[in-house]
Amino acid sequence: MRTVELLCSRELDGAVRAAWHRLAEAGLPSLARNTHPTNRPHLTLASVDEFPPGTEQRLADLCAAALPLPARLDRVAVLSGNSPLVWLVRPGPQLVALHGAVWDVLAEAPGPHPWHLPGRWVPHLSLALRFGDADRRRARAVAGLDRPAGEFVAARSYDSDTRAVIDLLATGPRLTG
Repeated sequence: MRTVELLCSRELDGAVRAAWHRLAEAGLPSLARNTHPTNRPHLTLASVDEFPPGTEQRLADLCAAALPLPARLDRVAVLSGNSPLVWLVRPGPQLVALHGAVWDVLAEAPGPHPWHLPGRWVPHLSLALRFGDADRRRARAVAGLDRPAGEFVAARSYDSDTRAVIDLLATGPRLTG
């Protein structure tokens, strides 16, 4: 699987990590427990089985032209599916336009993952995966104490097969893990 992800400004990253830690300290599921070096707050714009040739550079050019983008977080919610606990992102017009443009570039990519497609995408920053039946009310109180703002300032792609993270605004892959 290959993704297109936006990374948070220092302030927004710090707010999300603080929520991760508050959840963990409260004994609730939290991404604070994921110690893999690629684990950081991010907004996934797209996910496909693989990128067609030339796609990475087109995505890099697109993201370089669009960033930074303003970001404001909304309420904490539990999504359906595998029930992740997330902080919803208010999708401003610039973010919606970038999301659509990314999918225009990926139109021929095999295996688009439907939850990121235009019309189905719910922009969010993950707080805990597989939250399931954990205490939702308590998690909302612990994690979503405010509605921080910041910017999306960088873009990356993650390759789940190789566990490589590619900075879409720089050249060449950076291997981690």
